[in-house]
Amino acid sequence: MKKLIAGAILLGASSVAFAQPGCGVGAMIWEGQSGIAPHVLAATTNGTFGNQTFGMTTGTLGCQTNEAVQSMAMYMNNNIDKVARDMSRGAGENLDTLAVLLGVDQADRDTFRKVLQDNFATIFPSSDTTSGEAVNAIVALMEKNESLSKYVAA
Repeated sequence: MKKLIAGAILLGASSVAFAQPGCGVGAMIWEGQSGIAPHVLAATTNGTFGNQTFGMTTGTLGCQTNEAVQSMAMYMNNNIDKVARDMSRGAGENLDTLAVLLGVDQADRDTFRKVLQDNFATIFPSSDTTSGEAVNAIVALMEKNESLSKYVAA
């Protein structure tokens, strides 16, 4: 039983270790530190205080965002389960709503859907992923994509 619990903790910690805490109070407190512990503590602080989504919607707490990303963050906050379902399928009303909120042109919508579906495990690494963490992951993926980066520029 102890080995099972230890394995679960290790698995959970390893998946959190690769996820960047993004912005929020936790990211600000643990800024500049590397390793598993600071990342886990930053993400835990953000999750505990629920400040990351607030920072994204207001552009505070180290969160740099544009109005479209702010709109997406507010939508994700209320519809995260529906968005996750559609994202895993690569299609659906909620995924289309994200594209509209971000101002993604019709010509780039297929790329948008494919990037999000292909990176579903990065955006939602666990069932406890917050809307703020998901939004940060979506923005980071879009920033790396040549045709999608223009929609999330601050």
